[in-house]
Amino acid sequence: MQRRSLIQRGALAGLVAAGIAPAVHAQAATRWRLASGFARPLDLLYGGAETFARKVGEMTGGRFQIEVHAAGELMPARAVLDGVQQGAIEACHTAGASFAAKDEVFAIGSALPFGMNARQLSAWMTEGNGLKLTREFYGRLDALNFSCGNTGAPAGAWFRREIRSPHDFKGLKFCFGGLAPRVLERLGGVPQKLADSEVVAALAKGTIGAAEGLSPYDDQKLGLQKAASHYAYPGWWSAGLQLELLVNRKAFDALSAEYKAIVEAACAFTQLDMQARYAARNPVALQQLIRGGTVAQAFPKPVLEAAFKATLDLDRELSARNAGWKKIHGDYLAFQKEALSGARYAEAPFDAFLQSMKW
Repeated sequence: MQRRSLIQRGALAGLVAAGIAPAVHAQAATRWRLASGFARPLDLLYGGAETFARKVGEMTGGRFQIEVHAAGELMPARAVLDGVQQGAIEACHTAGASFAAKDEVFAIGSALPFGMNARQLSAWMTEGNGLKLTREFYGRLDALNFSCGNTGAPAGAWFRREIRSPHDFKGLKFCFGGLAPRVLERLGGVPQKLADSEVVAALAKGTIGAAEGLSPYDDQKLGLQKAASHYAYPGWWSAGLQLELLVNRKAFDALSAEYKAIVEAACAFTQLDMQARYAARNPVALQQLIRGGTVAQAFPKPVLEAAFKATLDLDRELSARNAGWKKIHGDYLAFQKEALSGARYAEAPFDAFLQSMKW
């Protein structure tokens, strides 16, 4: 039965990718409201929800319509999870790391310092215990989670001055999301809570000295390069931002089996589509930023080592006081170690060789 289910889902995903609507039995029209955690100018992040909604509509012949609302239209970005939990909306499209202040476990399936990349995280969710464990967690909130878009690669961060050693973080006011502030605090940084719309202006005025980047493409659209000239990489605080579709459990249970499968397939399409869009746009945007005067600099190894040590310290602290973190992140970390052991003999040396060659 499990094999038959996998074959059926694979066939459905193939129809989605081909843009062909599968035959759907006549059903009553269904309408959902979906709140995005992103503003419209972030066309790829916000656009993920539109891609998902469009695919659902196409595969149901227009009988399942999902209205997408940008952050702030129905509710603030940080309230979308509460909206789903309370049944005010049927679904939201967001990054779990945005809610790490509520419970650090939210960040595990989204973005972690020195965490898994997009491919590894997808493998953990589908072939490992990731989906089972995270659905147990979201189940307590009467919500169901689906992977629904990933930025695909770690972004850099913007600094008003060059970071040369771990000591440069001492007293540095910064604005980062997820669990990164907990790590940077251990290095002496001073986290600042700002609305997303305030970050660029605060960086330009010197109110803060550093801000997290989303991606070269998004950062260029936001104008971060006008506020600070130093772009430091790699983005160790997030190996790729994983987005999730969170659905109210009662709303999902009310769907037919066909519509449930279509929701799942549309999420799978959006996951691949967003990664492809970022992979195509980020290199072009980064080169434009550099030609425009941005100074791209790699974090010195001592900085990365200090941040890694601080991340391990944070993990030990959370494992001691958060049972959910210990259970889920323990499984996550075991899977990551296995994935890295394989990459060491495969893609890592291959990528390093190609990047060293002159074309």
